[in-house]
Amino acid sequence: MATLQETLTTKIPGWRKEVGEVRKNLGDKVISQVTVAQAYGGMRGVKGMICDTSVVEPDKGLIVRGHPLLEIKHLWPEEVFFLLLTGDQPDEAAKKALQQDFDKRAQVPEYVWDVLKAMPADSHPMCMFDTAILVMEKESVFRQQYDKGMVKADYWGPALEDSLCMLAKMPAIAAAVYRIRYGKGKLIPWTPGLDWGANFAKMLGLPDPTGTFAKLMRLYLNFHADHEGGNVSANTCHTVGSSLSDPYYSVSAGLNGLAGPLHGLANQECLGWVLETMEKFGGTPSEEQLREFAFETLRGGKVIPGYGHAVLRVTDPRFAGFLEFGKEHLPKDPVFNTVARVYDVIPKVLEEFSAERVKAGKAPIANCWPNVDAGSGALLYHFGLTEFPYYTVLFSVSRAMGMLAQLILNRAMGTAITRPKSVSTAWVQANVK
Repeated sequence: MATLQETLTTKIPGWRKEVGEVRKNLGDKVISQVTVAQAYGGMRGVKGMICDTSVVEPDKGLIVRGHPLLEIKHLWPEEVFFLLLTGDQPDEAAKKALQQDFDKRAQVPEYVWDVLKAMPADSHPMCMFDTAILVMEKESVFRQQYDKGMVKADYWGPALEDSLCMLAKMPAIAAAVYRIRYGKGKLIPWTPGLDWGANFAKMLGLPDPTGTFAKLMRLYLNFHADHEGGNVSANTCHTVGSSLSDPYYSVSAGLNGLAGPLHGLANQECLGWVLETMEKFGGTPSEEQLREFAFETLRGGKVIPGYGHAVLRVTDPRFAGFLEFGKEHLPKDPVFNTVARVYDVIPKVLEEFSAERVKAGKAPIANCWPNVDAGSGALLYHFGLTEFPYYTVLFSVSRAMGMLAQLILNRAMGTAITRPKSVSTAWVQANVK
């Protein structure tokens, strides 16, 4: 198989033709209607953008380029990025070429370390990571080429260059944020010849004598890479990128969205609830204790963190993958075992509680099944990554692959600037009957 760059050069003309034909033949067809509730409710469920890298089916979960997630869980992050961009899984030669490309680009400019070390000691890890990405904007090949002048059809090339440079440096930057912010000692350099996920695990500096933590990092980076185009981080990156802001500006904007409590903090909140539950019961609770505590929580007007999803109506396949990993690699870990027991109990409790709500004339619970965040934090905690505020940085390194893949493809397809029409409350009152 050809390299990533060569594969895209071959595929993009055909994709442009396909998109042109779709717009010509189907451009006047309606694919969505918008209710007033949706307009006020964050456009939830409104079909208004195109994303070819992945889709989330309510009854199936994440599907990456036509592949259900659990069918490609063995792929390393480099392979996932190749798949997101091209629709093809790379062969060993293409995978090796991409890894060697990262080796060449992995050196982080010294001024990035100067900036991180100059930040206040109590800075949030996400602020540190985002700042490091944004401060590298001076390296943007896209901006330099745009300023010199280039045709629209060529925009994707320098966007890919920026993306590869950014991805190659992200593990070192994210690991440096961890070591600087939490006083873990000297920075650990990138190891040429080692894959992207294992390099990240090694640079964090956590003990990993068996290589199991590296396996978890590969899986984690795979599972969080993309989740179609409407989530806050991807949508924000897309919107900023649609103005032809270069990838550094665009990803930085997406990361700012990912830092929000409603988007990127869920796994630490889920783990916090699990640890609080274990503290309450002096260890892993029994199924009956969990059942009673869950009903107490729900009837008190609170939620069970990690259960429910805006789109999914089944167990998140990412949770299923993490559960399988935990059962194989840490079957005796008490925190993981609590997560597993919660999974055995909580969906049934939620179904019963939903029935109670219906009898009381209230809306049922839409989804009683776990999302990815219900289990991922427990795995990180097992390997000594116990600093909760850092968890979103891990998410960021992974999600950057999806954001950048979408951005590159949008540059290749000549996607228009995002500009939806807004209306006022007064307009709704006057015009909607």
